Amino acid sequence: MTLVRDLAFGRSGDKGDVANVGLLARDDAAWERLRRGLSPELVRAHLGGMVKGDVEIYELPGIQALNVVLRNALGGGASRTLRFDQTGKAYATILMGIRLP
Repeated sequence: MTLVRDLAFGRSGDKGDVANVGLLARDDAAWERLRRGLSPELVRAHLGGMVKGDVEIYELPGIQALNVVLRNALGGGASRTLRFDQTGKAYATILMGIRLP
């Protein structure tokens, strides 16, 4: 199995109670593997109960990237949550550990 970290660079952030993870493929082969292998269901299973809302994945083929949107993922948002990672910066690192089928 291949880990997401073997295929992509990642960066995450927030907007309110929504976390956003950008995954930028390392090369053409990584892009194909990433876009075919990563699904909302796989992301949700990996994150367990950390995300209460929808998981959406948008393809950006022009830059060979995925935008992973995690709704209701920050306990109300940075100014309202008691979470340690208020702005969701750790989500990119967490997603790097996903094993693709």
